[in-house]
Amino acid sequence: MNLVPPLEAPVDGRAARWEQHNLDRRRALVEDAVRAIRELGPGVGMDEIAARAKTSKTVLYRHFGDKSGLYRAVVESVEQYILRKLPLDDAELVEPHELVTQLADAYLAVVERDRNLYLFVASRPTGEVPTEDPVLTITTHIGNAVAEAMRAWLAREGLDEDPANIWAHGVTGFIWAVADRWIVTNLRRPRAEVVAYIDSFFAPAFAAQQRS
Repeated sequence: MNLVPPLEAPVDGRAARWEQHNLDRRRALVEDAVRAIRELGPGVGMDEIAARAKTSKTVLYRHFGDKSGLYRAVVESVEQYILRKLPLDDAELVEPHELVTQLADAYLAVVERDRNLYLFVASRPTGEVPTEDPVLTITTHIGNAVAEAMRAWLAREGLDEDPANIWAHGVTGFIWAVADRWIVTNLRRPRAEVVAYIDSFFAPAFAAQQRS
């Protein structure tokens, strides 16, 4: 029996460098697209994005396939941006109503600061190949993180952990719906006032929870 392990195939350095170059180029093009959306609005076209990137539409199509491909890449970037802005790292240490208030304020702050980018993400393109709803994906990820935090709080309080998932996704959906309506009303009410209304709705519900 041959016990000598097979030799690993040598790594093609040129192929690895070319792959990294493509990844870096793709990332830079997404950043250019985000800047164009922020400056020109959610209806920005491929020509305008290419101009901002100082390249051609052909290059954009080579890296993303079509506008839907670029849209998905921008959505992935925006999702990571939103998640970085939300107070989720130490969420398990925060009381639920405080977490809801912090989450609402951070999410609305992103909407307030980046309205064009938010509207671009919320307006997925139509075409022959359906594009996954990005808002659903983002809110699902946020809801899952909030559920873990609420589950930890329930455990600390000696309460049933089962409601955590429902509460978390309900809260996340509520905040998203408020943000969506806030944009429709052209951010008429100050952000702090909107956050206070959200807190006044959820704080009594969490305060009413009792140990078993």
